[in-house]
Amino acid sequence: MATVIPPPSKKQKKEAQKVQEVNLIPDDLPNVLIKFQASDTGESVGGSIRVPGGITEKQLEELLNQLHGDIDEPVPYTFALLNKTIDDKSETGSLVDIKDNLYSSVLQPGIKTTEDFLTLVYTPRAVFKVKAITRSNAAIAGHGSTILCCQFAPNDSGRMCSGAGDSTARIWDCNTQTPLYTLSGHTNWVLCVAYSPCGTMIATGSMDNTVRLWDTDTGKPLGKALTGHSKWVSSLTWEPLHLVKPGEKPRLATSSKDGTVKVWDSTRRVCLLTMSGHTNAVSCVKWSGSNIIYSASHDKTIKAWDISAQGKCIQTLKSHAHWVNHLSISTDYVLRKGGFDHTSTKVSSKKLSMEELRAKALEQYEKVAKVGGVISERLVTASDDFTMYFWEPLKSSKPVCRMTGHQKLVNHVSFSPDGRYIVSSSFDNSIKIWDGLKGVFVGTLRGHVAPVYQTAWSADNRLLVSCSKDTTLKVWDIRTRKLSVDLPGHSDEVYAVDWSMDGKRVASGGKDKMVRLWSH
Repeated sequence: MATVIPPPSKKQKKEAQKVQEVNLIPDDLPNVLIKFQASDTGESVGGSIRVPGGITEKQLEELLNQLHGDIDEPVPYTFALLNKTIDDKSETGSLVDIKDNLYSSVLQPGIKTTEDFLTLVYTPRAVFKVKAITRSNAAIAGHGSTILCCQFAPNDSGRMCSGAGDSTARIWDCNTQTPLYTLSGHTNWVLCVAYSPCGTMIATGSMDNTVRLWDTDTGKPLGKALTGHSKWVSSLTWEPLHLVKPGEKPRLATSSKDGTVKVWDSTRRVCLLTMSGHTNAVSCVKWSGSNIIYSASHDKTIKAWDISAQGKCIQTLKSHAHWVNHLSISTDYVLRKGGFDHTSTKVSSKKLSMEELRAKALEQYEKVAKVGGVISERLVTASDDFTMYFWEPLKSSKPVCRMTGHQKLVNHVSFSPDGRYIVSSSFDNSIKIWDGLKGVFVGTLRGHVAPVYQTAWSADNRLLVSCSKDTTLKVWDIRTRKLSVDLPGHSDEVYAVDWSMDGKRVASGGKDKMVRLWSH
């Protein structure tokens, strides 16, 4: 009997009726006038140039490298159209990414016509490329309770520190996949760990209301615990390396459930400043490159404290209707890595003096912080009211825009390493991507089937890894906004994830008490 093909389903009938789009570039497409503009300095290159209307991204890259005289060693770039509208009073408009070619990204959707003068903003991509993580290398047991946080060292991607509910933090050797040191001293859950930007110290904050400092090379405690908070320590942030005075070590800022933010001298281990102004628990604290500490609180406000003016509160940002859970600064990533980069190893980082590191940190910071030649640190805050707000806190206490779309509370936000994108993770199982210069919505990443707790960027801005209550990690391609790799392996909720500076590893930890290392 002949095989009978089943009749088409409703979905197939519907698809068949749709107009099929064919992405062909018309032959009679006229040339267009473009000019190239640098994303960081705002300078133009090569004046106005006439190019074919269907020019591809690859051809734009070749053309720009010729103008720069970088033909022997071409630099990879991403391009975006600067789309200014009539009512845009500011100099900057929104950016429209050029995906494959100019026609399908700009002309076909009708954003601009061939008669318009197009300004293309170019951003150099990271020259090295991070490969997508595809497999679990190791599941290392050691912690006796839920793992709550993990972070890679900035100066050596073979070192990672994790904090857990068993009152300890552990330093792991990721090259041999073994535990190196157990940092024991706390008497309650370790809620947060943070490497100093110089790579020599680790700070741990705990539910026992104390903060402890540890030597990264020996795992030994640096003196006694820092006491002063009256409730648990919720978040830690180190002083950016380029702000540290010569001959000194970076200071540490901590926030607590007691509603205060404290700044500590990490050498003498004394509290230098206590900033109290919040009326409820402080959930997140970040030290920006312009020497201002931002704190987000359950009292629905975000406060900016000027450290050069002895911790004076210079701005209170109010707009959220519920607890503020998390905040991110556009320079977070570059401040965290200090003077190191993806090539740093334990040996090479020892050779650099503090002065060289500081100079390198300042140079890397300015590269990311400058927009149109001016340093502009942007801030994004996430809240239980399902929304996020985008701020330029040093310009105004009013938000630039309100970012809506999530259906449940927003748990975590982070800027990409180059400050170009923002990503938010929510309890509505989705991750959303936003424009990092304007706060405009870009796209949604769907795939998780339970709340998403945290995300981590790859150092080249091309990939993102997320961890969720559904026990999986997922790697996303930012350019296509599609799922790149699904990583099952954990047997329970995954709370913490981090991507190493050299891009070779991802570490994750959660309720199953296992530290997992992933590579490609």
